[in-house]
Amino acid sequence: MSEKRWAFEDFTVGRTIDLPVKHVTAEEIVDFASQFDAQPMHLDEEAGKASILGGLAASGWHTCAMFMRMMCDAFLLDSTSQGAPGVDYVRWKKPVIAGDTLSGTSTVTAARVSAKRPNLGIVTVEHRIFNQKGETVCELANTGMFLLRNPGVAA
Repeated sequence: MSEKRWAFEDFTVGRTIDLPVKHVTAEEIVDFASQFDAQPMHLDEEAGKASILGGLAASGWHTCAMFMRMMCDAFLLDSTSQGAPGVDYVRWKKPVIAGDTLSGTSTVTAARVSAKRPNLGIVTVEHRIFNQKGETVCELANTGMFLLRNPGVAA
């Protein structure tokens, strides 16, 4: 296996990583909702328009899934990630509507080496997802675990 680009040492406090752009289609909104959140506003354009969401809207959980793909493509798949113990919070700020284009940032807010596993780093990241108008559609934070590139060197 080749060396991963992103290791614990790369996640310095204050570092912001841009997430790739994601265009949201009506078809994927309906597909996700059909499987996981079959509420009318996620399945039908007219029901979405009649709701407070204003159009065919992605489920909040779909928004999280799209974010996860964006994060994977930005850095996670090319990292020493060992998973995550959970999500600290998720806030859906505005609906994601069919035709929206999402972008985002991930900013490191804390990083430390594990006391029990000195080859493992614990990284807390705040994420913000925006639509094409620059409006925040989702905020979330989580802690991830990454192997150190140089155990014993990072502080």
